Amino acid sequence: MKNTIRNTKKGILMVALLATVTGFANNAKRDAKKTAVVIENVKEGNLLTLKDVYGITLYKEAIATNGIYKKGFDLSELPNGDYLFELEKDLEIKTIPFTVSSNKVSFNKTDESTYFKPYVREANGLVYVSKLNPSSADTTIKVYAIDIYGESRLSFTEVVENSQIVEKVFKLEKGNYKIEIHSDNKEYTTFINN
Repeated sequence: MKNTIRNTKKGILMVALLATVTGFANNAKRDAKKTAVVIENVKEGNLLTLKDVYGITLYKEAIATNGIYKKGFDLSELPNGDYLFELEKDLEIKTIPFTVSSNKVSFNKTDESTYFKPYVREANGLVYVSKLNPSSADTTIKVYAIDIYGESRLSFTEVVENSQIVEKVFKLEKGNYKIEIHSDNKEYTTFINN
């Protein structure tokens, strides 16, 4: 009788151990499909976005801590095609493109790029616009005056060509303004109320 109880306990223990090992193996298989995304020098509040080739946002996350961002993504489940991670910081946007083909994910470091956002600030009736532009791409600046009905009227426009640094200062009268800056196939809009 004692041997039967002892053997039954051993059998139950072996079944429990086998179930645990099988569970770990299944998790390992799922985790093996995940792609580790590691990005250095992030700050709390930076925005990480996963987009498809058409610019449709598939995933968005605000970074919670400063330092190094690490996360596993199962990118192999995406349909075949081109995608990108976009990390939006205070004054720059870094793009990390990748391709999914037959459930295989490939990143190409040489295709990574960084775009610099314009910096617009208002002080003492002057509006300062500056933008780092290493590619010397044409940069269009448009200033719209907004009336009390919300209608906007173009007050100023300028195209800055072949310049790696864009710096402009505007003296604006009291009122509401919209400033649009077009550069690197992106548009940035800022509203000024002075």
